[in-house]
Amino acid sequence: MFSIGDFARHGRVSVRMLRHYDALGLLRPAHVNPSTGHRGYTADQLARLNRIIALKELGFSLQQVQRILDEEFTAEQLRGMLRLRQAELETRIAADTARLAHVQARLRTIEIEGTMPTDEVTIKSIPALRLAVRSGTARNMDPQSIGPVIRGLYDELGAALGRAGVTPVGPAIAYYESGADDDTMAVHAGLPVNVEPDPAYGFEVVDLPAVEKAATIVHRGSMDDCLPAYQALARWIENSGHRTLGTNREVTLACPADPAGMVTEIQESIA
Repeated sequence: MFSIGDFARHGRVSVRMLRHYDALGLLRPAHVNPSTGHRGYTADQLARLNRIIALKELGFSLQQVQRILDEEFTAEQLRGMLRLRQAELETRIAADTARLAHVQARLRTIEIEGTMPTDEVTIKSIPALRLAVRSGTARNMDPQSIGPVIRGLYDELGAALGRAGVTPVGPAIAYYESGADDDTMAVHAGLPVNVEPDPAYGFEVVDLPAVEKAATIVHRGSMDDCLPAYQALARWIENSGHRTLGTNREVTLACPADPAGMVTEIQESIA
């Protein structure tokens, strides 16, 4: 028999918590001295304590914990429930992490508003291009949403080109269109090729038309942080009296293993 202090030490919980569990009926002491009121616990009760702590830390309320324990689930059933709740928590953490990244990217954009020089904008014409293309859909237009989609598409495209024995003849070019609804974005990952369309390929062959006039700006770093460059380009287009034709492309000029070393030219068709 262990005193409440010793049992708390072995269970790695506080004495206060054990008293709380006792009051709720979650974990009664094995023995209470009628004269002193001192609580005594057995080593076997550590198993119930472990279940209480695991269930509580996985987000179950103490009322839910009580119900689960009272129904006397087997260890395997409990493990199944814990794995399910763990998966739910991991999904929530991933979503919260992505949301935090979106907020941080937007804050960085706010911090450098107006500091990115618009004199780095260059006007050029762009020749017609034939691309091998894989396409997908991003859930929204945020760079943090588009990034994972475009990276996956380029992985698929590279594999399909390899299987088809087709060698790209230029740098990667990504372009975008509005999706099927107002929120989503159609994402196209392309590589220039010199082949005719073939249904046997695991990719489309798309001819992009020439662009008579495009405003371009070079972004250095991960495309997850490209908003400042896009917004500097927008300010330049407005201030110079041009109007956008609603199409843009991203040409990868350098793509090292570290995304921080990426160099991308953003091209926007203007009139």
